[in-house]
Amino acid sequence: MDALLPQEFVTHDHAADLSAEELLRAHRLMLLARKLDERCWILHRQGKIAFHISGIGQEACQLAAGMALQVGRDYYFPHYRDLVTVLALGVRPADIFLGTYGKAADPSSGGRQMPNHYNLASSRLVTLSSPTTTQVPQCAGTAFAIKLQGEPLVAMCALGEGATSQGDWHEGLNWAGVHKLPFLCMVENNHYAISVPLDKQMAVAGPAERGYAYGMPGIAFDGNDFFESYNVIKEAVERARRGDGPALLEARTTRLTAHSSDDDDRTYRDRAELEAQKQRDPLPRLNRALIQRGLLDEAGLKRLEKEILAEIDHAQAEALAAPYPLAEEALVGVFEAGSVGDRAVRAWRWPGGQLSSLAKES
Repeated sequence: MDALLPQEFVTHDHAADLSAEELLRAHRLMLLARKLDERCWILHRQGKIAFHISGIGQEACQLAAGMALQVGRDYYFPHYRDLVTVLALGVRPADIFLGTYGKAADPSSGGRQMPNHYNLASSRLVTLSSPTTTQVPQCAGTAFAIKLQGEPLVAMCALGEGATSQGDWHEGLNWAGVHKLPFLCMVENNHYAISVPLDKQMAVAGPAERGYAYGMPGIAFDGNDFFESYNVIKEAVERARRGDGPALLEARTTRLTAHSSDDDDRTYRDRAELEAQKQRDPLPRLNRALIQRGLLDEAGLKRLEKEILAEIDHAQAEALAAPYPLAEEALVGVFEAGSVGDRAVRAWRWPGGQLSSLAKES
């Protein structure tokens, strides 16, 4: 069964309901994410950070997800590229740098995880694991709990199309379909699972075509168009919230960078193809849309870029000044209290990044 087109799924123009203030906030978030992403690339190339994985080119669908959910109520299980989504859900630029530098105040893990393992409990943003796709059955389980409790909430997860080849994805979608859960899965289809192109990952045109097998609609949409992305995701959120079941969303998008800072995509990706894909860059498209609507002009865009770069400078300085975790705290949260020789964990947590210390056993 073919995937549904956006116009076959969307019953209302949700993007038309966005106010001028909301559209300008959306644009600022996308620009902030882009400049923050670029700064991390620069820091890596300067040898100042160890790793970076980028969402450049995929921001439109990610931003739409962040704006379609109810912050602090709905649950979101992110993809490691979802920088703009987590910013929309309340993560600060300084928090991104704290994780990137591995500082003790990193709200995601206290400096223990690799960068891009986003977490913010107050926003119900649930951390992901380095083994990809584990977030899908976790999200389905959360959606099952929501249904059992009778709450008007939604659980949403995101991942790349390469991760749909793993068993966790199929199990999570099957569970969500069988139980008609308030569950949404957005596949950010950038057509490359690291170096493996889409036609070597699956025998169908895209992941959305698999929705029918799990008893849910599969919708393929332009993931580089913020307005189309918002319409599809908002429709799916409202549908799930009122008890009409799960949806599989395929955002057909563009990865404008290498897979990560450790990858050289010149070995498998034609440069002419990449140049053509740059024409689909979601940021210039949103710039043009807001200029056409009279909400933005070139002078205003330049002022905004300057303001955002200053904000990023400040966030980076805050992170650089923050302390690293203490070496003796490396085992906190790893071993049970009393199981690490003469050390015992009295208590451990990192609200706002503050870790408790280890205490000597008597």
